[in-house]
Amino acid sequence: MLSFVVCHLLAHCFLIVSIEAADAIFTVTMYVWLSRAGTVLLLAAFFVHYCNALWSIYARHSLRLAPWQWTQVGLGLCIPLLILSHVMGTGVADKALGVVGSYKSVLIAHWVAAPWHAALQTVAVLVIWTHACIGIHFWLRPKPAYARWRPYLLGCALLLPSFALAGYTAAGNVVLRASSDPGFVAKVVRDTHATPRTAAQVVWLAELGIAIHLGLVGLAFGGRELRLWRLRNRKLPRLTHAAGRVMPIQIGASVLETLRQEGVPHAAFCGGRARCTTCRVLVTKGADALPPAAGLEAAALARVAATPGMRLACQLRPSTDISITPLLPPDAGAAEGRLRGGFEGSERFVTVVFVDMRGSTGLGESKLPYDVLFILNRFFQEMSRAVEATNGHYSQFTGDGLMALYGLDADDPATGPADALRGAQAMLTGLAELNRHLHAELSVPLRIGIGIHYGEAIVGAMGPPRSQSITAIGDTVNTCARLESLTKDYDCVAVISQRAAELARLDVGGCELKQAALKGRSEPVRFYTIKTLAELSMTAQA
Repeated sequence: MLSFVVCHLLAHCFLIVSIEAADAIFTVTMYVWLSRAGTVLLLAAFFVHYCNALWSIYARHSLRLAPWQWTQVGLGLCIPLLILSHVMGTGVADKALGVVGSYKSVLIAHWVAAPWHAALQTVAVLVIWTHACIGIHFWLRPKPAYARWRPYLLGCALLLPSFALAGYTAAGNVVLRASSDPGFVAKVVRDTHATPRTAAQVVWLAELGIAIHLGLVGLAFGGRELRLWRLRNRKLPRLTHAAGRVMPIQIGASVLETLRQEGVPHAAFCGGRARCTTCRVLVTKGADALPPAAGLEAAALARVAATPGMRLACQLRPSTDISITPLLPPDAGAAEGRLRGGFEGSERFVTVVFVDMRGSTGLGESKLPYDVLFILNRFFQEMSRAVEATNGHYSQFTGDGLMALYGLDADDPATGPADALRGAQAMLTGLAELNRHLHAELSVPLRIGIGIHYGEAIVGAMGPPRSQSITAIGDTVNTCARLESLTKDYDCVAVISQRAAELARLDVGGCELKQAALKGRSEPVRFYTIKTLAELSMTAQA
């Protein structure tokens, strides 16, 4: 239907040039839609869209919608009221009543015979276009590429109806001036083969269509109230929210509808259409009695590699008692919706790597700020490249160092330490290459210390709402940071915890197992020290 509207408005734009030019363009842009197949396709699309809108009203358990949803629904229900007289006077009259319409005959009907039609059609264009743009916007909003294309799409959305209405107004004024000649109007009317009888039939059909539309809308809202009234007498299942609220679930209502009905804030970036996954919840009780995810829900959960127990609140319609925990904040946006399952915040085993540049303070004292930033950016470029090439995730930087996570996407997180060791080799190799390129800029070569540890941590998206990153916190992270600091005490390039070394199958036959008491830990940590890149490569390959 949007394609039809775009083709229609494109022809209207050429009314700025002349009515004859618009007629010629109309024949081209509307060729498909004026054919029998195109007409059938358009009518089928309209009735499917219309019936789906009425069904969505009837099936809703809560009318507490976001303002943009109410705007779209309200505008959509107004469209038939605004266009039925035009549709009956053009499409139906041409096809069924033998009328031969043209731009001139329509413009005379709108601007000369009944000027209020001109205002009505202007409002109709704005309502239809706004309704369509809201739908397109909230359909595309969760998609990553939309932010880049949105300014261009907005420009098209503003220009097309503006030019179309400008052409409509300009052509209307042309017809008004020409109508001062009675012969002009009489000739155009005569060419259409329209009669008072056909005009009366058009009015009757339009009034009948409006009455049917109002009746169907009233039936949808009335049927909804009747259905809910019948359901109120049944014993209802109960929804327990992680915040402690317990609320009844109407039969057939989704979890999202129930939360909205009870006024509980919950994310639904796409409006509850299973597109964004921001409404995801963890079912902590009653999951066994739920039907498995299917259709749109299954596809959406698969896109984000959902963890066991994760469901979409907008699609989940429980018939037994359940308990849920929201996995994203109520104001979650598209970026959060694309997070993989488990990254909303969970305890999981992970390999943590800390890297710190040695002597960065002296570098800042001996170089200009521009030179320092240039060297640091080259350093981070090499380090992040090494992390990405070895299945790691660049988590965060800390001035002159960085933190990386390994094993996030692996089926077995215990494979992370081996990848982390390969990452450490790649970092040291990249650093050697960087020192070779910057030898003229550096008084002493750049050096780094690397700490590697494996354990359980809280992993998820953290940080300010618009600049969150996947990172980790907990004892494992703190221990790794302190292991990295030990590289200074032992004058080595890397310190690897005993647990990480065992999982990586590191050959530690020639290495001494050391231990140290770390601040904040009651038990000492055992680790191995690696002096050089050659030693690291030898132990990792053995």
